[in-house]
Amino acid sequence: MQIIEAAVKIIAENGYHGSQVSKIASKAGVADGTIYLYFKNKEDILVSVFKEKMGQFIDKAIESINKQKNAHDKLLVLIEMHFKQLAEDHSLAVVTQLELRQSKIDLRIQINGILKPYLTVIDTIIMEGIQEGFYQKDLNTPLVRQMIFGTMDEIVTNWVMKEHRYDLMEQASGVHSLLTTGLSVNK
Repeated sequence: MQIIEAAVKIIAENGYHGSQVSKIASKAGVADGTIYLYFKNKEDILVSVFKEKMGQFIDKAIESINKQKNAHDKLLVLIEMHFKQLAEDHSLAVVTQLELRQSKIDLRIQINGILKPYLTVIDTIIMEGIQEGFYQKDLNTPLVRQMIFGTMDEIVTNWVMKEHRYDLMEQASGVHSLLTTGLSVNK
């Protein structure tokens, strides 16, 4: 949807609070009133951006992960895809890593709800890794999920804050190695 793409660009350029709906409409090539046919307000646009982009990402991730033979490889693919999506769209990276971090509790609740299916994908990989004998049997799945997601999230946030001065994709194998070393069964 062209409004979503325009919103990503405008919010990345101006920040959430500095982005007017009129700027988003102009960038999308639609009248201001058209925006309100699809969205209640600017906050609804921000949530919709995340919902649309996260939904697309989760669908692609599940498809790619399901082609892998084991949890070890699935986790690597997930990390690579996470980094790739944001490395290829700097505006989206700015929006997801900086602008979605709003202090309003109802906005945080909506964002967390959208994020749940992604966290479930991570949980599934962890549980498969345990079943396959790759990962320790006594892992605390919610804790490990937060470690995996939190690590990826922080790596991308740091990359955004450093204005993309290094190759984000080059970080994927190192992140995967560090995470799986900690999760692996000692043999």
